[in-house]
Amino acid sequence: MMLRALVMTLVIFAGIAAGGSPPLFGGIAMAQEAQEAEVTADSINIEMRDKLGGIRQQLETLQEAMQRDVRDDARLAELRVQAEEIVAQMQEASATLATRVQQIQARLTDLGEPPQGGQPPEPPLVTEERNKLLNERAEINVIVEDAEQLSSTATQLANTITTIRRNLFTQTLFRHTEITPQLFTDAGDAYVTELRRFGNAMGSWLSFAWKYKTLPLLAAVFLSLAAGLIFLSGAYRLFGRFIRRDHADGGPSYLRRLTVAFASTVVRTMSLAAFLAASYLLLEGFSVLRSDIAPIIAALFGFIWFVYFVSRLTYAVLAPNEPEWRLVRLTDRGARLIGWAVIVMAVVNGLDYFFGTISEAVASPLILTIARSLVASSIIGIILIALSFMRPVLAKEGDPTAPGRPWPRFLPLTLRLIGALLLFAVLAGYIGFARFVSTQIVLTGAVLVTIYIGLLSGKAVSKQGAFGRTAMGERLAQRLKWGEVALDQAGLVAGLAIYAFALLTGIPLILLTWGFQVADIESWFYRFFTDITIGNITISLVGIVGGILLFGLGYLVTRWVQKWVDSNVMARSQVDVGVRNSVKTGIGYLGIGLAVIIGVSAAGINLSSLALVASALSVGIGFGLQNVVSNFVSGLILLVERPFKVGDHVVTGTTEGIVKRISVRATEIETFRKQSIIVPNSDLINSPVGNWTHRNKIQRSEIPVSVAYGSDPERVIAILLEIVDAVPEVLRNPEPHVDFVAFGASSLDFELRFHLADYSDGLRIRNGVRTDILRRFEREGIEIPYTRQDIMILPRPGRDPANDRRGTEDKVEGGDGV
Repeated sequence: MMLRALVMTLVIFAGIAAGGSPPLFGGIAMAQEAQEAEVTADSINIEMRDKLGGIRQQLETLQEAMQRDVRDDARLAELRVQAEEIVAQMQEASATLATRVQQIQARLTDLGEPPQGGQPPEPPLVTEERNKLLNERAEINVIVEDAEQLSSTATQLANTITTIRRNLFTQTLFRHTEITPQLFTDAGDAYVTELRRFGNAMGSWLSFAWKYKTLPLLAAVFLSLAAGLIFLSGAYRLFGRFIRRDHADGGPSYLRRLTVAFASTVVRTMSLAAFLAASYLLLEGFSVLRSDIAPIIAALFGFIWFVYFVSRLTYAVLAPNEPEWRLVRLTDRGARLIGWAVIVMAVVNGLDYFFGTISEAVASPLILTIARSLVASSIIGIILIALSFMRPVLAKEGDPTAPGRPWPRFLPLTLRLIGALLLFAVLAGYIGFARFVSTQIVLTGAVLVTIYIGLLSGKAVSKQGAFGRTAMGERLAQRLKWGEVALDQAGLVAGLAIYAFALLTGIPLILLTWGFQVADIESWFYRFFTDITIGNITISLVGIVGGILLFGLGYLVTRWVQKWVDSNVMARSQVDVGVRNSVKTGIGYLGIGLAVIIGVSAAGINLSSLALVASALSVGIGFGLQNVVSNFVSGLILLVERPFKVGDHVVTGTTEGIVKRISVRATEIETFRKQSIIVPNSDLINSPVGNWTHRNKIQRSEIPVSVAYGSDPERVIAILLEIVDAVPEVLRNPEPHVDFVAFGASSLDFELRFHLADYSDGLRIRNGVRTDILRRFEREGIEIPYTRQDIMILPRPGRDPANDRRGTEDKVEGGDGV
């Protein structure tokens, strides 16, 4: 027994020494891990089955609701959104289970195939784990199949709802009605009945509210008025300068007119909308509204807002009594007539929908709604035809009080065609179509005009130098001391903000008028910002913005860490400057790399696609793209380290000039002869590059000066310093100085040295200083010597120098020396 125990102990310690766990402990650990994995998998599968059961019941409820509310377009839109949410949930569940199946398959691959006949048996734990994994995979496959079936059912339900809504819209739009005298007779009787029912309903509600809801009613009214005053006062306090027409301006600019028109329309109508919405919510929150009265109050508030919006827009654009603020070239009379025509069309169209809501609330017959829509569409058609015969265009003289000219050629024809279309649709019995067209003419036209004015305002504000002339720009310049560049950038941001506001506010209103429901618009916006699919790629704008913000945060943190390490750790350790720079650069590369990875991951971009790109680049490098990649990497290094930048004066090899452009492949250098030299980036990395303006544009200039022997050196030095001190471009720190360089062969050599703030002025200033030196030396009598040379002429051998002039020894003077 002792021998057996000793052997078991040695086996255990041998297993530990080999780097593994003891067989007994390993078996226990494996069994525990398998048990925990089994419990987790069972809980996930149970939760998933319960979720699928709830989804199945929800789909049955949606199908019943679809059959019940087959005529309610708003309800059908909500049901379709719910069906699409179920599809998204099932797709997410399938993706999660697919990941688990991949994990199971990987584990089965590690375990290997079961032993065949004739092979030694495998451990029981391995067989047990393989069987559990196979059972779990089969169970997950069943769940995935159920999820896919539910997703398919939800997709079919959403498509069915879309088809029903399309058919419902078509039936409503093109429903035919016989126009007979009996229709108007029946409509008159129904109108009398409706007035009586409406009076009884309103009377009973007011009596009920006054007797039993007095305090809530008064509280709702008081809070509504308070909310209205807060909205209006806040709007005037914040935007009063932008919505008020200052008559002292005389002739306001086009930008000022656009800004006031857009701001006054949007701010006032949105303030009224906020007030009316708050009033309705307060009345409903205090339980003052009954279920039959609430739609009528909502329609009344909508009618008030619609008419006010159209009237404010008409006043802002046409300015009937203020031609200097008018945005279109119309006469005073034409502006007034067109303004009244537009307001009348808005009132007629709004009353049509308001009375239609009353008819639905008191259960009036459909014939009454048809008769009202017939009258409203006919009035709008007649007004459009009447407008086509006007002469409202401003005369060439520009006098708004003078008679005007006719419309441009295409506009009268368009107005007559639309008016005739409305009248023809009414006479043909297509009242729904006529009502729809008349609504789009009034409401969609007003919204489109507002969007157009907003876009024009944004364009005008974003023009270079325009924002600084606005009231906001002047205020920012005074309070924040912003310069021209900052104001110009702020104007660009303001223009983009106006673009976004005009589009994000106007497009939903247009969609609502065209029959889309709020649920449709919410679903589209959610998809636009969270789920844009392009082929097999899904992009999320929210994720991209989040990734950009995370990258920016990582970049700022990296810069802070660089600065902190350099100024605290490295500075206190008295580390060499080169080491400090290397550490700082390494931290920057590491931090920015991590920020890029975090930002890309947060944006939802799959990093495996980047691995594929890296693999492709590796193959390309292997096939001869070494130079291209070398230039590319060198370009990245130049852009990050910035040893030189655009506008620097550099010298590399035989090339000297100004850097014009730095790309990832090559750098463009323009010589002083205006020749562009394209230098590969790898050459700039691997070769010395001189940069005259790396840190700044300060340059030292040297002017050599030579004077004849016998001149006073101190006097020469004083004259040179006096000349250079008179040049304003010469820096006083470092101070100009003169070096007595050497005793030359025929002169005393000096060198005048001074520094300039801008190296580009060096040639001009050196020429001027040389000219001043020459003139001053001439006045002072200081001689600038010529170079001297002595030439000795010797006789040829064998010749008599007395008889040969060439043998005469002469001394030829060179320069002014002897």
